[in-house]
Order: sequence, then C-alpha cells, then structure tokens
Amino acid sequence: MNSSISPKYSFSESKLRCLWQGTIAMLPLSVAVLPWGVLAGSFAIDAGLNPFESQGLSAILFAGSAQLVAIGMIKAGAGLMTLLLTTLFITSRHFLYSVSMRDKISPLPIRWRLILGFLLTDELFAVCSHRNEQQFNRWFALGAGLSFYLVWNFATLFGIVVGSQISALNEFGLDFAVAATFIAIVVPNIKSLPVVVSVLVAMVLSVGLTVAHVNGGLIIASVGAMIAGYATERLQEERS
Repeated sequence: MNSSISPKYSFSESKLRCLWQGTIAMLPLSVAVLPWGVLAGSFAIDAGLNPFESQGLSAILFAGSAQLVAIGMIKAGAGLMTLLLTTLFITSRHFLYSVSMRDKISPLPIRWRLILGFLLTDELFAVCSHRNEQQFNRWFALGAGLSFYLVWNFATLFGIVVGSQISALNEFGLDFAVAATFIAIVVPNIKSLPVVVSVLVAMVLSVGLTVAHVNGGLIIASVGAMIAGYATERLQEERS
C-alpha cells in the first residue's frame, strides 16, 4: 500500500516544486514590473475608465505596453478599429515568441497550450526560451507566467486605488519602469554577436530617429535591428 501512495505523493511534490521554481525565476521581473502596473492602473482611471474597466484591461488584455497605448488612444477618442489594429500591431511580436516556442508547447494538451499561450509575455519568453525541449517543464512555465500575471493585476489594482486618490500619478516618473523591465529582459540575453549588433542598431536608430522627429521611428528601429541581426547571423554561418 505504501509503495502505491508514495509515487503519487512524489509526483505532486515535483509539480509544486517546479511551480515554485518558476515563481522564483520570474521574481526579479515581477518586482521590476510593479511600478509599470501601478502606472497602467492609475493611467486608466485618469483616462476616464471606471475601476472595473481599468482592471479588466490587465485581467483580459494582459499586455503592458499595449495597455498604455490603448488607454492613451481611448483618452484621445480614437475609434475602435484604430484601437484594435494598433493593439494587434504592438503585440504582434508574440507571434514570433509562439513560433520560437512551438517545439516546446505543441506536444502539450490543448488546455496547456491555451493557458501558456495566454500567459506568454516578454518576461515569460525571457525566462523559458533558452530551455530546450528536454529542459522545458510545463509546471515551471505555469509558475513563472501565473505569478507574473497575479503580480501585474495586483499592481494594477493598487494603481487604480491610488489613482483615484492622487491625480496625475503618471507624472511621478513611474514610466521608467517600462524601460527598466525591458533592460532587465534584454541584457542577460546579449550573448552572441548577432544580438549585440541588433541591440546597438536598435539603440542608435531609436535615439537618432527620435531626435530627428521621424514618425514611426521606434518601428523603423525595430525592423532595422532585426535585419542587422539576421544579416550578421548569416555572415557568421557563411564564414563557418
């Protein structure tokens, strides 16, 4: 009897351990995103959304940069189609994330693919993308993604409450958390020449085009960085 119970207990223990390991691995990025979530909540209140609508953006859309842009467009009175297209374009990088992680996710049951697909963010991709098919663990990914989701929504809720009491909270410099979060994601992944080239090209183009007041400078910098990184990788392959 003991031998039949022990494996089940061990298996449950291993899943819980993986959940906890994923939560710990995501912890630095969860902490870094707190001011960003507070900003998203307070900005939504400032734009005229009620608390339920403001929290719904984080609970359903769950996309920091897209939320801030969408809230700004709502405040400016943009149409629904413009809002949807803009959000789709901003979050289109998630298609690349999903393609990159397809080999790891596709063998899983549909319920797991739907859950991890919803939780897939820049942060979850940064934590899990470097693991190969043998190293990837669904419970680790669930712990990382779910903990980040909960932190984001709690931060948004705090921003909604504080934003209702303090006006113009977005002027306190909380938007720096957006840059800080992406810096924390990118820097640990700069491990090869193509990535270094991509980062340098993106940095130079984004700053230069912003100074030159070029519309769509961030998009141009992103595309230029991808092309530069791809070209560098191809050159390396040809030489080797």
